[in-house]
Amino acid sequence: MKLDGIHSVYFIGIGGIGMSSLARWFKHRGAQVAGYDRVSTTLTQKLEQEGIEIHYEDNLALLPEWTSSTESTLVVYTPAIPKDHKGLHHLRSLGHDLKKRSEVLGMITSGHYTLAIAGTHGKTTTSSMLAHILQGSDAGCSAFVGGIMTNYDSNLIIGETGAPVVVEADEFDRSFMQLHPDFTIVTSIDPDHLDIYGDGEEMTQSYLAFIQLTDKDGKIILQGDVAKQIGHKIGRSFLTYGLSSATITANNLRIDGNKFIFDYEGDLVIKDIKLSLPGYHNMLNATAAITAGLHMGMAAAQVKEQIESYRGVKRRFQYIIDQPGFTYIDDYAHHPSEIEALLISVKKLYPNRSVTTIFQPHLYTRTKDFYEGFAKSLSLSDRVILLDIYPARELPIKGVSAQMIFDLIETSNKQLVSRDVVPSMLDELQADVLLTVGAGDIDTLVPIIQSHFQKETSL
Repeated sequence: MKLDGIHSVYFIGIGGIGMSSLARWFKHRGAQVAGYDRVSTTLTQKLEQEGIEIHYEDNLALLPEWTSSTESTLVVYTPAIPKDHKGLHHLRSLGHDLKKRSEVLGMITSGHYTLAIAGTHGKTTTSSMLAHILQGSDAGCSAFVGGIMTNYDSNLIIGETGAPVVVEADEFDRSFMQLHPDFTIVTSIDPDHLDIYGDGEEMTQSYLAFIQLTDKDGKIILQGDVAKQIGHKIGRSFLTYGLSSATITANNLRIDGNKFIFDYEGDLVIKDIKLSLPGYHNMLNATAAITAGLHMGMAAAQVKEQIESYRGVKRRFQYIIDQPGFTYIDDYAHHPSEIEALLISVKKLYPNRSVTTIFQPHLYTRTKDFYEGFAKSLSLSDRVILLDIYPARELPIKGVSAQMIFDLIETSNKQLVSRDVVPSMLDELQADVLLTVGAGDIDTLVPIIQSHFQKETSL
């Protein structure tokens, strides 16, 4: 099915961050769009406000009438949908050619100059940084990002016809193998999704295969540690970026308030870049995004202006409250390396303040694979409040629980509680710097915590 022939699109799992951006894209093109998701969320409610019909029960009677026709109707599903989903089986039985989200993204990118950002960590921030940089160019861009960009209050930017496309290349379910990149960035390849890959080596092989998809005349840039791991296996030229010992570097780091200031050094030098999103890891992400912006022909002054006006992605080092004596940050980190990078940056910003981290593990398989790493990274916090595992698409695994992490956390001030208990703990929390961390439903606590502490500070 060709994109121009699609007049109706039904999404199974429309509330996913990647699925919702595709739904918005098709809606913008004038297609009828509807979908199913398990629960109503802020994101699905926003889609409904934008005119997209959504139902929350797996009931065939709720399917739009137009889904009975296979002509000019596309059905898109997420691999996270349970195998026994009635709607999925019904639409397949009608003869619909069901497509995964990644396949549809591949269809869209095949006709555009595509800048693809992959990596276990950093791909959402780097993608959104690059999209915002390119929005300052004459050509602009379209962008499909795995988070809500603060500058645009959306996970989607729609550019003019023929504009380059920035796309987050997701390694889950080997989705990135459907893309057609002309410019490839790889931010990290720490093992993850081992329920899909089996082991880290198999995941590394998939990254190598993805990199080889880059157009023969295209550009590849790798974060320095990635280059050390797989550079010798790529068999073609690439650039590297890092804090040192790389083709392109971020140098002369200073911290002013909660801004990281650095100099970009590559084929040219851009001095005194003020990054409003703190963190060493975000400085690296910015270095990759700046390199891509320059590659696309933007002037250094344009790139600097755009990166300095970048305001981040929701739930990526997002300041919820920043007042004298109390700072509250929310972050999506759900891998040990991400938590370590977050806590190191927070400690650097607030060296004389006590840090309390509320963390919710995501997935039984990820907990089983990385419980020791989670405990080690969380031990950087002065106090840890550990929540039960958020299962997402998974069934429980016998013997796997948050207790595995809790037992190995070296911080003496630690508690293991259910998520529902947290609101009752806020009065005695006495937090100085507070973090909520995780990829599950911990974000539902954010407005509760925000309301509590804003009320307290206003007394």
